[in-house]
Amino acid sequence: MLGEQGEINYVFPASASGPAAVGNFLIVVTDSAISVLATRTLRSDRPVAVFVEFPRHTRLGPILPGPIIELGSMAFEFDEEYAAVVSAADAEIFAPEILPPDPLPDL
Repeated sequence: MLGEQGEINYVFPASASGPAAVGNFLIVVTDSAISVLATRTLRSDRPVAVFVEFPRHTRLGPILPGPIIELGSMAFEFDEEYAAVVSAADAEIFAPEILPPDPLPDL
């Protein structure tokens, strides 16, 4: 479904937020893109289509109260436990010096 985007680095579930909020999504960060995958209504762990894609150099943050991120013209709400994933994905591109070394580089 993602084609030739390289290795998947981060994945987290999100739902649309705002007045026209409809749908559950998986946000997938690969080596070359950030993809928002639409999921089934009752099975939010099963992607069915690529909803929208952004270049990898697109910032996911800042994380707004909710927690919510904005990508393009849409806002996505996610569980607070994934805030570290959003921050790490941004840090990998915009501030790699703050990331700790990979404890298991051979995996």
